[in-house]
Amino acid sequence: MILEIRSLGLAAGLSAALSAVPALAQDNESPPPYSADHIIVGMGAAVVPVYQGADKYRVLPLPALDIASGRFFANLRDGIGATAIETRDVSIGASIAMMPGYRRRDVPEGVRGVDYGAGARIFARVRAGGFVATLGGTQGFVGGTRGVVADASLAYPVNLSRRVAVIPAVVTTWGDRKHNDRYFGITERESQASGVEAYRAGSGFKDAAATVTVIYRLTDRIAASASGGLVTLLGDAKDSPLVAHRTQPSGFFSLTYRFGRN
Repeated sequence: MILEIRSLGLAAGLSAALSAVPALAQDNESPPPYSADHIIVGMGAAVVPVYQGADKYRVLPLPALDIASGRFFANLRDGIGATAIETRDVSIGASIAMMPGYRRRDVPEGVRGVDYGAGARIFARVRAGGFVATLGGTQGFVGGTRGVVADASLAYPVNLSRRVAVIPAVVTTWGDRKHNDRYFGITERESQASGVEAYRAGSGFKDAAATVTVIYRLTDRIAASASGGLVTLLGDAKDSPLVAHRTQPSGFFSLTYRFGRN
């Protein structure tokens, strides 16, 4: 799986939002015929802005979860779902995934928060020449903005040794008008209540990120991973009066255990 850099306070750039990544270090070791079945569980913590562009950060405990059994999967990037196509080189699937939001107490008084929600996601992932490219889209249907967010990412996992893997990745996300305006916009009523200038955001690319993840396999089953990256807001998102910093660092650390056959 690829490292996600959408946002948690950025769901979904380090996005939601960071993926569990230990399986990448073992992708090249899977014997033919190809089998993606695995169960990886653990705990982690992310250091992220309280929302994308915020001036404050928080430490957020997160489960590290990556499960695949046949066509079924559950992970932090794609959510819970199933693949229609699954080979060594291509994965295409659909799922229910988390949609990020932020708390009312993290924005100026008088501005409403955005509830965390869920959306229907479809994605395609291609592995070629050592690269892992992913293109996906999520339509929110409960909580959150209930808008559409699309994401594209490219990673290049490198096994430095039997125990150490490094995964540089770049990601960008696009939001429709409903999503971007609900997340970054300020209504006239909110402007009057908060003193923050009213603002409307349209559709367009909203952020881009670059990250590096290092995975260290302590044993054949236990792995530690650390990720760090920078996320830059784009388009209408960067000009929102809620945004204090257009470019922000984030980080994630996890310790995981892999069940089943190595």
